[in-house]
Amino acid sequence: MSLADVINVLVVDDHPLMRAGICGEVNAQADMRVVAEAADGTEALARYRECRPDVTLMDIRMPNGDGLQALTAIRAEFPQACIVLLTTASGDVNVVRAFQAGAMGYLMKNLLRTELIDTIRLVRSGKKRIPQEIAQQLADHIASDDLTARELEVLRGVSQGMSNKVVGAALGISEHTVKNHLKNILLKLQATDRTHAVMIALRRGYLDEA
Repeated sequence: MSLADVINVLVVDDHPLMRAGICGEVNAQADMRVVAEAADGTEALARYRECRPDVTLMDIRMPNGDGLQALTAIRAEFPQACIVLLTTASGDVNVVRAFQAGAMGYLMKNLLRTELIDTIRLVRSGKKRIPQEIAQQLADHIASDDLTARELEVLRGVSQGMSNKVVGAALGISEHTVKNHLKNILLKLQATDRTHAVMIALRRGYLDEA
């Protein structure tokens, strides 16, 4: 096998043990090699510029620029960059954001041992990779309305334990307007109450978990 046939991989994750495990899996393949590693979003862009890898594996949650920010920055300079985002969260909202930003793949970390290598080969060939579990979520919610920016602000306030009155004061709107936003949020998320709405929003990726 010539060097031209080898898939060069950049691995980006802020956890050294996770990074080492991924590198070990990749380097064990005859047709792959890790050409660089990075621990955060800023370093990811620098390593990409140096190595121009065929495939980049990147964690979503990292310091100094998360995976989505790093993906956007890399593709702004290198539109053909082939990037797979790795995550522990299966929220469909995050998946939509990832592919809108130009990701070629989205892989749950609990599937790395069984699906990582096939995913690398698949995206290298120009195909996109979405786990079946997440694809089902996308199908389930494809007809649902997305939350507006204001609705997200209201929901964040609710998730922090604020009353409608306090949320309204913080956003410069009336308590009545907050109630109307909450009514729309419950309808869109098919939630039974505000606590249920927050739980759904966390699961789907509208809100970041603490």
